[in-house]
Amino acid sequence: MKTIKLTMAQALVKFLNAQYVNFDGVETKFVEGVMGIFGHGNVVGIGQALEQYKNEITYIQGKNEQDIAHACIGFAKQSKRRKIYACTASIGPGSLNMVTAAGTATVNKIPVLLLPGDTFADRQPDPVLQQLENEGDYSVSVNDSFKAVSKYWDRIVRPEQLMTAMLNAFRVLTDPAQTGAVTICLPQDVQGESYAYPVEFLEKRVWYVNRLVPSMSSIERAAKIIEESKKPLIIAGGGVRYSDAGKELMNFAKEFNIPFAETQAGKGEVSFDFPQNLGCAGVCGTLCANTIAKEADVVIGVGTKLNDFVTSSKSAFAMENVKLVSINVNLKDSLKMDSASVVADAKLGLEALGQVLKKRRYKSGYTNDIEKAKELWQSELDRLSGISCDEGLSQTRVLIELNNMLGINDIIVSASGSMPSDLERIWRPKKPGTYHLEYGFSCMGYEIPAALGVKIAHPDCEVYALLGDGVFIMSHSEFITSLQEKKKINVVLFDNNGHQCIHNLQRSQGIDSFATEFRYRDNLTLSGDYVPIDFAKIAEGYGAKAYRVRNLEELKSAIIDSKKQTISTLIDIKVLSGTMTEGYENFWRVGTASVAENENVVKAFKKLANKVKSLKKY
Repeated sequence: MKTIKLTMAQALVKFLNAQYVNFDGVETKFVEGVMGIFGHGNVVGIGQALEQYKNEITYIQGKNEQDIAHACIGFAKQSKRRKIYACTASIGPGSLNMVTAAGTATVNKIPVLLLPGDTFADRQPDPVLQQLENEGDYSVSVNDSFKAVSKYWDRIVRPEQLMTAMLNAFRVLTDPAQTGAVTICLPQDVQGESYAYPVEFLEKRVWYVNRLVPSMSSIERAAKIIEESKKPLIIAGGGVRYSDAGKELMNFAKEFNIPFAETQAGKGEVSFDFPQNLGCAGVCGTLCANTIAKEADVVIGVGTKLNDFVTSSKSAFAMENVKLVSINVNLKDSLKMDSASVVADAKLGLEALGQVLKKRRYKSGYTNDIEKAKELWQSELDRLSGISCDEGLSQTRVLIELNNMLGINDIIVSASGSMPSDLERIWRPKKPGTYHLEYGFSCMGYEIPAALGVKIAHPDCEVYALLGDGVFIMSHSEFITSLQEKKKINVVLFDNNGHQCIHNLQRSQGIDSFATEFRYRDNLTLSGDYVPIDFAKIAEGYGAKAYRVRNLEELKSAIIDSKKQTISTLIDIKVLSGTMTEGYENFWRVGTASVAENENVVKAFKKLANKVKSLKKY
C-alpha cells in the first residue's frame, strides 16, 4: 500500500479537501473551507497544516468561537446541507464557546464539523494552559461537554485513529436522518505527530446522499388513515426544503384539496399565494393556519419533528381522536405524537402517497373553508399594514414595508426574540431559499454570523440579518469578519430597548415588568430611563456604512442606498416597544408560578392549569 508521511493535522486537512457529495446525480465539493480562531491549542498543529495548504483550502479568521460555528451552520443550512465549513478552536474556553453552536446544529439537523483543540494525550505538560482537571476521571476534558450536543463525538489520541474517526464523522455529516454537530477532539501533541497514511485514504471520496424510499406497507397504512378523513391538514417542515419537495407538496395539496401549514424551516418553499398555503402554524402562526388546525381530523407531517412550540402540536390539533401521519427520514421524528410512521424522503414520500390516494380517488371534504380562512387573515394583514403610531414606528409595520422593498433574490436571516413570530406571520418570501430562520433552538446570536455564512454561500445576493438590539449586544463579532473578508451583509437592527418578546410574556403571566428592558438602575430596581445606545455609531466605528431610521421615508432611503454599498451596512431602526404581532388562536405553555403574592400571577397560573388539562399527554 502506497503511503505518505504527514502529521495528523496535515492528513486531516488533506482529507477534508478531498470530500464530495452526490445528490440526485449532482456532485459537489462538500468541505468548502475552515473557519477558526487560533490559540496555543491549535495554531502550531492544524494551524500549521492550514498554512501549508493555504492554496488548496480556504481559511476564514473568525472573532468569536460560537459565532464562527454559527456562520458554518448558516452556510450549511443555506446550502441545503450539501456543503459545509469546518470550524477549529483552541483548547479550554475557546472550544467550550462552540458548545452552544453544536446544540444549534444538532437540534436543526444541520451538518457542522467542529475541531476543538484538546489537552495533551501524553499528559507530559500537566496541567497544560487552559486545562480543566477532572479529579475523578483524568481522561475527561472540557471537550466531553460536546457529547450531549453532538451526533458523533471522537477524540484522536493516536495519529492513525484519524482514519476511522473521519470516516465515521462523514458518515454522520452526510446522512439526512442523523446529521448535526460532529465533534472531533484534537489533542495538541497528536496534531503534530506523524504517521504513514495510506494515499488512498487521502484521495477523492464521494459520499452518496440517497433518497430514502418509503415501504409500500407504510404508505398503505398512511393512505388508509387519510382516506377516512374529511379535513386533513399538512404540516410542511424543513424536510420539504432539504429534499427539494416544494413542487411535490403543491401537486399533492392541489390534487386532494388539502391545506398545508408551514414551520419556520419549511416556510418559503411554496408561495403564500398558492391556494392551499395557510402560512405558518403554531405559537407564532397565522390565524388561518391555527383555525384550520383546530378542525383537522388528520394531520400529515412532512419533514417536521412537530416541535410543540413551532406547531403547537399538543394543543392546536384539537379534534377528538385526531390522527397523525408523519413522513420523515428520521424514524424517531416519524413516530412523534404517536404518528403512523412513513420513514422516507419528503419528495418520494409525497409522490408515493399521492399515487395511492389518486388510485382511490380521494378528495378532502373542504369546500370554501380554506379560502374563507385566508380571506380573514388577509383582512388582518391589511389592518397591520395600515398601523401608524404618532409616537414612532411599529415593528410589524416596518417589517411589512421592508418585505415590499426587498428584491426577489434578497435573503433574510433571523432566529430569536419577537422577530421570528412577526416574520412567520407576515413575511412573504418572493422566492424559495430567501427565508432563512433558525428556530429549532431559537438561538440568540445566530443572526449576524449566519448571515455571513449565507453570504459566503450566495455571494451575489443581498443578505439581511433581521434582529433586535438585545441580539446585537449579545453577539455581533462576525460583523467585523464580514468587513475583513469583504463579504457584504446588511444588519437591520430593531432597537426596542430590550428583550420585548420576553417582556410581553412576563406581563401576560401577571408579573410586573422586571429586568427585561434595558433601563438604568433606579434605587433598588432597573426601572429608570432607557439606556440610550447609538448602534449606528458602533457600526461606523468598525468601518461599516450605517443609517439611522426614525420614519418610513428614512427606511426607504436607507434600503435604497444600502444596496449601492460594497461594504457591510447597519440600519438602526428605533421602534416602539410592544409593537409586534400578538397571538392568533394559539397557546404557549410556560412554567408560571403556582403560588405568588401577586394575585395576577395566581390568576394566570389557574388559567394555565385549566388549559393543560386538555393538552395531549405524549
